[in-house]
Amino acid sequence: QSQRRGPRADMVPEIAAAVGFVSNLLRTRGCVSEQQLQVFSGALREALAEHYKHHWFPEKPFKGSGYRCIRINHKMDPIICKAASQIGLSLPQLYQLLPSELTLWVDPYEVSYRIGEDGSICVLYEATATKPVSSYGMLTCKNQMMLGRTSPSKNYIMTVSS
Repeated sequence: QSQRRGPRADMVPEIAAAVGFVSNLLRTRGCVSEQQLQVFSGALREALAEHYKHHWFPEKPFKGSGYRCIRINHKMDPIICKAASQIGLSLPQLYQLLPSELTLWVDPYEVSYRIGEDGSICVLYEATATKPVSSYGMLTCKNQMMLGRTSPSKNYIMTVSS
């Protein structure tokens, strides 16, 4: 194998982070066996790699972001449906097991998610590119924890008394 210089072209860690996240959502409900989760994870990993194959641009990480986005918005993402069908999970079961509002962004060097339309965006995976990558400009869960905040953002009015 030749060592390539510059941005890496593979998407293995990003897909692994996305697959692990969705699999853990299924695992926490306790309705899916470990063997089923392994089959689901493998099917989802393959489906994402195939789906992203011609839409992965490490030199422009946010190009194609909408295409790579996994979305559950009262409609189940077809890629998740396909992987779930491999273990016999029906659409109604998926709706019970997964959040009704979930957005998962799988971009080169960063995988992040948001549960609910107004939820905080949390970073699952972050790698350093060869050059700085512009951020979404929002607080990540990690940054919020460093600020001592663990709850979703709320609007506070700060008053100063003298």
